[in-house]
Formats: sequence, structure tokens, C-alpha cells
Amino acid sequence: MKHFLNTQDWSRAELDAVLAEAAAFRQGKASQALKGKSIALVFFNPSLRTRTSFEIGAFQMGGHAVVLQPGKDAWPIEFELGTVMDGEAEEHIAEVARVLSRYVDLVAVRAFPKFQDWSVDRQDTVLRSFAKYSTVPVINLETITHPCQELAHALALQTHFGTPDLRGKKFVLTWTYHPKPLNTAVANSALTIATRLGMDVTLLCPTAEYALDERYLGWARDNVAESGGSFRMSHDIEEAYTGADVVYAKSWGAIPYFGRWDQEKPIRDAHKHFIVDEAKMALTNRGVFSHCLPLRRNVKATDAVMDSPQCIAIDEAENRLHVQKAVMAALATQ
Repeated sequence: MKHFLNTQDWSRAELDAVLAEAAAFRQGKASQALKGKSIALVFFNPSLRTRTSFEIGAFQMGGHAVVLQPGKDAWPIEFELGTVMDGEAEEHIAEVARVLSRYVDLVAVRAFPKFQDWSVDRQDTVLRSFAKYSTVPVINLETITHPCQELAHALALQTHFGTPDLRGKKFVLTWTYHPKPLNTAVANSALTIATRLGMDVTLLCPTAEYALDERYLGWARDNVAESGGSFRMSHDIEEAYTGADVVYAKSWGAIPYFGRWDQEKPIRDAHKHFIVDEAKMALTNRGVFSHCLPLRRNVKATDAVMDSPQCIAIDEAENRLHVQKAVMAALATQ
């Protein structure tokens, strides 16, 4: 039984098949792949695009989605074995996942890290526990990676450039300022898929402290060795943007400062100039800009960039529906 926890677990052929099916859905293909089937969407954190697109996608394919929010409309859940459950949690994941598996055909989970200790967060305990105990396929709705988002971005690029072959495109993944430290999930996933598809990838960040976790840097190096692309890190804005075909922006907190965000804040505040603006985009090779959304305008990117023909963020957001339908169909029919 295959889960969809991150794209690195799937072969290139499997990913290409999902993207091709998603492109067909984008062109209007109808499917009843989920007829008579159901999916549980388990949200530990807020959602706009993810919840909406999964609920609608299941409906469009003849299925039914039920949304659960542990601690709100469902019981709080314990994830550690051996714990004496005399606190807030009413249920253990060992029962939750197995019971849901008796009701539904797919389980999907969103659970952001706690931002206190990266060595704990990087274990991805919530998602991995669902996958461990579930007897039906589990889908990652964003934990420490966001595989649905990365496929939506890949499809947006393939559509824009008119080809599924993105080898040789210069891809810049740039850190941007945000007043709060954010999850590294989208950045981890963007780096993963861009290198997997053979692009020449630059990770642009203010200082070495903003490098992504070595797990994902290692994936990037492995991917380019296989795909023929390239990967490097840079702290030079002008050099990184020059000649870029794609600029993908995301803010994230510096991993060495997890749990010490008061010490990280002055560093982050000193790099507000990483905002994506017209001057930076003018350095590109008529490149496109995108972001996973939500985006704080005139903090991460200017109004002019967001409203320009170069911005494909809305296309990427639309593609969440199409790629998730393709993922659900693939898992439900395996």
C-alpha cells in the first residue's frame, strides 16, 4: 500500500503520471475514481486552499469528504506510546487511525511543527503515526513538507512553458521576510521537486543560518545527480536573480533558532530587502514568479509583482485541485 507523504517516496515515472493526469483534469477531464469512496481530512491547523480543493476534488470524482479538527470538533489525540494519558488527549493515534481506516478509503493529515525544537519537529511524528497505524493510504496536507503544493507548482510551470520537460530552466527559491517565523515545509518541497525535474536550482537566503535542513539539501543533491540539473546556495540577491526563468518565494524561520525566536527576529528584520519587487524581477530572463499563498503583499512581494503577467500564483493555487484529484485517484485505485 502506497502513501503520499512526500514526493521523494514516489518514482519519477509515478510523479510524471500524476502530473499528466492532473493536466488532463485541468483541461476538463471528468472522473468517477472516488465513486462510493470517502476521505477523512484531518486538520490540526487552519486551511483555505487545501481544505476547499480536497473537498471539491473528492466531490467532483463522486466521493465524499469529512473534515475533522482534533481538539475542536474531534477529540484531542496522543501520539506517544507509553504515555499515561491523564492530560488533555482523550484518544491515542493507535485507535484513531485504525478506526478511521474502517470508515474511509483515504486519510489526509495537516499538522504543522511546534517550532520549539527542530530535532523533534523533523521526526514528523503526527503524519508518520497516521501512516504507521492506518490501513488505508495517507496523504500529507502539509507537515514539514507540502507535496501537494509542489506538484501544483510543477504543473503551473509545465503549463506556462508548454512542456513537461523543465530541464535547464533556472529556478530561484528565495527566502522572503515575514514578521513571524514560518514553516520550512513549502521551501523543502519546492527544492525537492525543482531538483527532481532537472532544473538548475539556486537556494537564495540571507545567511547560512537560513539553510534548509540537511535532509532536504541531501535530497536536492541526490536529485540533481539523477536528473542532470544543478543545485547551489547563494546569499547574493542580484547574482541569483540574474537570468532566472522562475522565482519562487517563501519565508521560513532559521532552524538553529527554533525555540529561540526572540534571538532570530533581529536577523530576520534586517533582511526585509529580500522582498520580491519589480527591480529584482527585471533581472530575470522574463521569468515567472509564484508563491504558495497566503502571501502578505508588500511584505513578501509587491503589489506590482503579484498583479503582473509574470505572476502564476493563482494558476498554481488552481492546480491544487487538479493534482490532488490525480493523487486521490491514484491512491484509491491502487
